[in-house]
Amino acid sequence: MRRIVLDTETTGLEPEAGHRVIELACLELQGRRLTGRHFHRYVNPERAIDAAASQVHGLTDEDLADKPRFADIADEFVEFVEGAELLIHNAPFDVAFLDAELALLGRPPLATFCAVSDTLAMARELHPGKKNSLDALCERYAVDHSRRTLHGALLDAQLLADVWLAMTRGQETLDIGIAAGPAAALAGAPRAGRLVVLRASEAERARHAALCERIERDSRGKCLWLHPATA
Repeated sequence: MRRIVLDTETTGLEPEAGHRVIELACLELQGRRLTGRHFHRYVNPERAIDAAASQVHGLTDEDLADKPRFADIADEFVEFVEGAELLIHNAPFDVAFLDAELALLGRPPLATFCAVSDTLAMARELHPGKKNSLDALCERYAVDHSRRTLHGALLDAQLLADVWLAMTRGQETLDIGIAAGPAAALAGAPRAGRLVVLRASEAERARHAALCERIERDSRGKCLWLHPATA
């Protein structure tokens, strides 16, 4: 399945008040792998940026003065995302802005040519009662977000891709991430009538220990790997 991780930055909080998109980033996933294809543009909103918004993303009117308008990138954007499932954190916010931009050009809304999945709603279902901001999810799933001193559509899309992959691991297929691993090599090898033992590497043991720590924290001390006697 083709998916697009999408994020925007804007001049303010409400498209109904005339606020516009100023940065748009899309990263392509095919199945569960980033393909390397992406769409990233800064946009001249043809209006001033609210001071509060500028403090969040660091972009100013001067930064965007020579950038293309949304009308100039609309065809390329639609072609890139058409037919894909969009993964967006707090999707109603970004979709409202993009639909407003498309409406100004007399174009139909996103839902007519894309499916949309809200990763914030997904996270709230998986982690009820907990913080599910992008920063909180990065910490929960051990995704490095140390570069995120300001919001930025491209960086946030990259982080969201890593978070979504971690958050949905194991939900789709049982062969995730093993296609090129030792098990795949053994699958086609002739059997010699003896048991083959594959021992975990130091790196794999470290990742397992980190996973146990996260489960221990999130389950409030109920990780069965750490407390097998209570199983």
